[in-house]
Amino acid sequence: MKRKIVILSTLLSVLTLSAGHTLAADKDRTQDRDQIYGSQLMTQQERIEYRTRIRATKTAEERKQIRKEHHERMKERAKVQGVTLPNGSQTQGGDMGSGGGKRSGGGRGR
Repeated sequence: MKRKIVILSTLLSVLTLSAGHTLAADKDRTQDRDQIYGSQLMTQQERIEYRTRIRATKTAEERKQIRKEHHERMKERAKVQGVTLPNGSQTQGGDMGSGGGKRSGGGRGR
C-alpha cells in the first residue's frame, strides 16, 4: 500500500512539474512575440529572422537602423490590413528585439 502511495506521489509530482514547465515556456513565447513591434502581423518565421538579424549586428547604430526599417514595414503592413499598432519607440529600442527588455541580464538570447 505504501509503495503505491509513493509511486502515485512521484508520478503526480512529475506531472505537476512538467505542466508548470510547459506553461512557463508558453509564457516566454508570448513575451518574445510581444517584444517585437508589430509581431502580431508577422509569421513565426519572420520573427525568427528578425531576431537573428538583430542579434547578428555589431553596433547599436546597426540595430537602430534595422528597428527603424522594421517599424516602417510593420506600419505599412498594418495600414494595408486596416490594423492599428501601438506607438512603440523605434529609436529607443521600443521593440526590444536586441534583448533590452525587462529581463535581467540584457544580453543576447537565453
